[in-house]
Amino acid sequence: MTKDDQILVGLDIGTSKIACVVAEAGPDGRLDIIGVGTHPSRGLRKGVVVNIESTVESIRLAVEEAELMAGIEIKSVFTGIAGSHIRGYNSHGVVASKGGEVTAEDVERVIDAARAMNIPADQKILHILPQEYIIDNQDGIREPVGMSGVRLEAKVHIVTGAVSSAQNIIKCCNRCGLDVADMVLEQVASSEAVLAQDEKDIGVALVDIGGGTTDIAVFLDGAIRHTTVIPIGGDHLTNDLVVGLRTSAREADQLKKKYGACMVSLVSPEDQVEVPSVGGRPPRPMPRQVMAQILEPRVEELFELVKAEMHRSGFQELMAAGLVVTGGSSLLDGMVELAEDIFDMPVRLGRPSGVGGLVDVVSSPIYATGVGLIQYGQHYRQTVPMKGKSSQPTFARVWARMRHWFGDTA
Repeated sequence: MTKDDQILVGLDIGTSKIACVVAEAGPDGRLDIIGVGTHPSRGLRKGVVVNIESTVESIRLAVEEAELMAGIEIKSVFTGIAGSHIRGYNSHGVVASKGGEVTAEDVERVIDAARAMNIPADQKILHILPQEYIIDNQDGIREPVGMSGVRLEAKVHIVTGAVSSAQNIIKCCNRCGLDVADMVLEQVASSEAVLAQDEKDIGVALVDIGGGTTDIAVFLDGAIRHTTVIPIGGDHLTNDLVVGLRTSAREADQLKKKYGACMVSLVSPEDQVEVPSVGGRPPRPMPRQVMAQILEPRVEELFELVKAEMHRSGFQELMAAGLVVTGGSSLLDGMVELAEDIFDMPVRLGRPSGVGGLVDVVSSPIYATGVGLIQYGQHYRQTVPMKGKSSQPTFARVWARMRHWFGDTA
């Protein structure tokens, strides 16, 4: 295995920040974080590229920082995709197995049968995630190859995304001299880093609160059952503070990160913060509770939307492990407590795990997607070996890889 084969890079292109996480895979399969780079994101809105030049510059600066820390040159990245254009569907396929024993070819055929569904012309399939296989009416099978039977069925979760959004992300990476090894739905990536296997087995919902969107993924029996994106995130909280505190967006964001709380009852009435003014006016002292009074209703609104989405999915009563909240905005004081009040189920903060090296640097929910991308990348390389640079255009190659990824969520 060459040095390049041991390096995995996750590039989280978010609405509020670009995070580049570099890891080295050891001979025992352990991933050690060796470099991290972040830069404020300019050029994205609600997870979608709206200004290519600004996005390219932000990616370049984040990648350069990661390269300096890791002491390597980054050539290939696994990148995430999010936005309200993402759609999730559950589908079902049936085929007859040849010879009375299920083969890998039969599995490919049943997956192809399951993906034969009408999707809009401007959408492409990002992931086909198997939920379970059924052989001669025996359900709950996770690995069907080699089993006897004549009728093979597959239940899968299909995720689609807008072609233009994916093309723009790939274009931005290419202009920074980066090859896109694969593109991953952000909540699928985050789940790799923050969810335990027993949580996926007994039922859990991942709520990834980013800058522009909140990404939801529901797991049950070890497989992903429902995905959706709510176009509200941390930037909406910042905008509320801009109006309520009469300060600039940059200062409001800093105040939110340093003093923000989304439960008034957790903040002492004596706590004061200094709020910078605009137009050269002097800063003003203000009770910290005022910030909490602004933030609490917005976070409540977000959680109510998440709750309605989970109810619509039909899995709300089946999530024995409750909720895992992650993403940069989940760090607000009172986020877990407020979620427990609204959902009436266990809630925990999702921090990346399962890696070594610079663990203290990436142990924040901010890096959930970045760390998840390299963990996904390691799994992907084991199932679809990299064979150097293909002659196919990057975009065609990425879609081809997506179609052949039968993710092991079990």
